[in-house]
Amino acid sequence: MEQTVYHIPALLGQSIDGLDIKPGGTYVDVTYGGGGHSRAIMTRLGPEGHLVGMDQDMDAWANRIDDPRFTFAHGNFAYVKNFVRYYGFDRVDGILADLGVSFHHFDAVERGFSFRADAPLDMRMNRDASFTAAELLSTYSVDRLADVLYLYGELKQSRRLAAAILKAAPATTGQLVEAVTPLLRPSQEKKELSMVFQALRIEVNGELDALRKLLSQSLELLKPGGRLAVITYHSLEDRLVKNFMRTGNVEGRQEKDFYGRVSTPWRVITGKVIVPSAEEVARNPRSRSAKLRVAELLGKGE
Repeated sequence: MEQTVYHIPALLGQSIDGLDIKPGGTYVDVTYGGGGHSRAIMTRLGPEGHLVGMDQDMDAWANRIDDPRFTFAHGNFAYVKNFVRYYGFDRVDGILADLGVSFHHFDAVERGFSFRADAPLDMRMNRDASFTAAELLSTYSVDRLADVLYLYGELKQSRRLAAAILKAAPATTGQLVEAVTPLLRPSQEKKELSMVFQALRIEVNGELDALRKLLSQSLELLKPGGRLAVITYHSLEDRLVKNFMRTGNVEGRQEKDFYGRVSTPWRVITGKVIVPSAEEVARNPRSRSAKLRVAELLGKGE
């Protein structure tokens, strides 16, 4: 029987280096998945260090690390502060988030994340949640669905697509593909199908709202000098992270001091966004759109 890979972590070395791990520090990997990033963090921790690995998909529990310095937390990173403090940690030295979808989710056909096989329209990262993609399509209006496709999939003909989808009333991924394919450019069919599925997945799981909450809570969770490392995969995520690390808010609203200098709680470590090398993309094509940004929380008076 062929064994499938749960996930291949993107920008592994760069993200772990970016965290500047202290052997006795406390760290949180809020997107545990297959545990690739977490295992790399663990190699740099000493006996007094600790790592909390967090994932909203209980499937990740099977990949947990058997080590007293590791704690697995089942939950959405929108509530990271509550979970970390529940396990006895007030402040941490680093937070890592890899916002990509695991290979596992695409390869587990029954989860409905991929357009390459027919399956129920599910797309829930947390299978305990009740809101599925099928429910979304049965309750949204054309206008609301068009907004989702335009904002989260960046699809220009979002209204036509929304109308075609709701008219077809698809219950499976195959039926959704059949409904939208006539409206897609043949030369861009796979890319645009990916954008349709991406948009629905983001909406079903409330991904951008969760990211905003994670970023906001990082200011309360990190110690001065602690680091936040975030790997994004599309422009909407990256814009939020970039704005937040530059200004301290996701809108990118600049606040200036008396001397006209931009006031921010962060020191940006990655002056230029870090992307995978050609060699990494060749080994792991799904990493091609990954972007890493790292920032360090300033202490008072810095």
